Amino acid sequence: MFEATKREAGELLTFFRLLADGRVEWGDAQGNRDEQITPWPVAMVQRMEHNGPRRYLIEPTEVCMVYGEPSHTGDFVPDETRELVRVPRQDFAEAADLLLQLLKSASGVEMVELPDGLEGFLNALDIYDLEAKTEDRTDLSVAFWSVDAPLTGFCVRCRLSPMNPLLDGGRTANLKLEQTGVKFAVPTVNKVNALPESPTEVTDRMLMIERLGGVLKFADVADRVFRANLQMIDLHFPRMLAEMVRAMHLEGLTRVSDLIEYITQSNPLKIKDEFIGKHG
Repeated sequence: MFEATKREAGELLTFFRLLADGRVEWGDAQGNRDEQITPWPVAMVQRMEHNGPRRYLIEPTEVCMVYGEPSHTGDFVPDETRELVRVPRQDFAEAADLLLQLLKSASGVEMVELPDGLEGFLNALDIYDLEAKTEDRTDLSVAFWSVDAPLTGFCVRCRLSPMNPLLDGGRTANLKLEQTGVKFAVPTVNKVNALPESPTEVTDRMLMIERLGGVLKFADVADRVFRANLQMIDLHFPRMLAEMVRAMHLEGLTRVSDLIEYITQSNPLKIKDEFIGKHG
């Protein structure tokens, strides 16, 4: 067995479900199917794999895998040296059902163990990246109705996963917090920095800093362009966003509506109550 995060398993589940069903159902925010709208047939799914783009053409009973070559223009260029691979759609349905059961049974944890059979299936498909690696933040591109139709990119968000970041964790989306409490000695700083990498690494470090008497205060936005984009919304939005991120980690709030309610009560910008009520 090998481990995967719920986010990775959720993306694979969606990918396999599309290939198995060959259609997209319309529904509401609660996931209830809208019987009034005819499902859209999916003709092809394109996904970025470890060795370049790959197209999965959905046929009546099989999925035909077409390998592509990396292209600087972003266009799909078929790899003429690779043979077409055909996989029964039923195999994708069984793999999707297995992933769904794993996600449902793994409550309260971030990692799930994928059984050997599923690992073998991924190896047979030549899939080694559980999450697609793309530059435009899309996880899948779908052609509806016809393989020649324009591709529509999608980001996969799994509700069975604890949190899905809205922004990449790279420097271009970093918010800088300053430690303004007690002055830490070098061994203490090293202890904080030595916390192991994990899905909760940021939260663990922030909690340790506060336990040791530290106070985290917004300092700046690391990237100049990101700072300008935030300030276009509001000059004080960087500070507000930093407080929302801090609350998300330390208070365990992941819904925007809950974060807004928290910000309304904590009022980090010290806005007069009558202004908040009057202007919403």
